[in-house]
Amino acid sequence: MSTGHGRRRGKKHEEHEEHENHERWLVSAFDMMTLLFVLFVVLFAMSQVDKDKFAALAKGLSAAFGGPITVQTSPSPEGSVLDGLTGAIDIASAIPPDPTVAEAEVDAAAAVAAAERAQRVAGEARSAYDELAAARAKLQAALEAAGYPDAARFEIDERGLVVHIVADAVLFDAEEAALRPEGRAILAAVAPTLTELPNVLRVEGHANHLPVTRGGPWASNWELSAMRATTVLRALAGDGVPEPRMYAGAYSSTKPLVPETDPGALDANRRVDVVVLSTASAEANALLPGIEATHQEATP
Repeated sequence: MSTGHGRRRGKKHEEHEEHENHERWLVSAFDMMTLLFVLFVVLFAMSQVDKDKFAALAKGLSAAFGGPITVQTSPSPEGSVLDGLTGAIDIASAIPPDPTVAEAEVDAAAAVAAAERAQRVAGEARSAYDELAAARAKLQAALEAAGYPDAARFEIDERGLVVHIVADAVLFDAEEAALRPEGRAILAAVAPTLTELPNVLRVEGHANHLPVTRGGPWASNWELSAMRATTVLRALAGDGVPEPRMYAGAYSSTKPLVPETDPGALDANRRVDVVVLSTASAEANALLPGIEATHQEATP
């Protein structure tokens, strides 16, 4: 029998401190090595230039900025990235130029373009004037051959060649719109030349400053000038001038050829004008009066 003192007590379990993992630093070290590896891989990838893509980019920049693009590279065993390019490329040329220099170049180019345009317009005006002057010479010769050398006055203005045909005692009697025999002969003489021309013809009726007779056939000089214009137009059409190339206008006494105080105003302002319209541009036509003035001064 055992006693209390002799009872063997069980061995008490010995408690120890929590075990500490002293190898945790290895995880962080491997993470750092992984990150560094990735970094070096990225850097290595960035250092490798796709030659084809770089060549395409360089060519695009060269075309966009209008100049060569030059790239300096360190020699490498793999060769230069410019091997795929057709020529030297200067990237510095891609930098926008000085605005002041660019503006001066634009102004210079504009001045050159304006000078060239002015020269072309002047040449066009000269050509148009020569054509109208040739038509004037033919018309004058036709009137002289018909025996009416003084039946018309000629001038070249911004519209073209204007043939002033005096109405009284030539085309019409006073306050009449029926053609006189002489007027019929004058129109027949000039019709062949007008028919040959490609120009559009404007037939304009005019009257002098005297009012029409009260109670007469015309309400005013407007009606009288309009009827005279259409009478001449119909006569020219009957002599072969194409109607689609003609139209009529009336001005009453609003566009006198000479001042009312002129001794010959009554005859000169009562007239019909046949305008051979110029085929040149408006800019060239604006130069025709100046060319005509120079020609008249040079003609003895």
